[in-house]
Amino acid sequence: MPSQHLTEYEDANPEVRAVYDDIMHTRKVEQVNNFWKCLAAHPPTLRRTWESLKEIMAPGALDPLTKELIYVAVSVTNNCPYCIASHTAAARKAGMTDEMFGELQAVVGMANETNRLANGYRIPLDEAFKLD
Repeated sequence: MPSQHLTEYEDANPEVRAVYDDIMHTRKVEQVNNFWKCLAAHPPTLRRTWESLKEIMAPGALDPLTKELIYVAVSVTNNCPYCIASHTAAARKAGMTDEMFGELQAVVGMANETNRLANGYRIPLDEAFKLD
């Protein structure tokens, strides 16, 4: 059950519309998704979250596809169905293939398994792995 009202473009105040316009322009989409519509209930959170996401997901040392793959992996681990769906779609748009998605899920599953084993056994950190 949704916890918030979704603010549609036509019902948004000028501050929210400005953020929606930037999202649509930046992402080259015709409408904003429900995540943004929900955050619009508190415009400062909407703007801050969008500005941070836009900055982090912009091309940099990591290309956009790699960033989306990381986002999918973290979303799977955090069990966020909305983010899994949203960023899987973005990763596909950025060039992710079915084969890449399968490998990504295998890595996520293996990392979660070995993380639990290492934590459960309380394995001491090797000297070679310690950061300076």
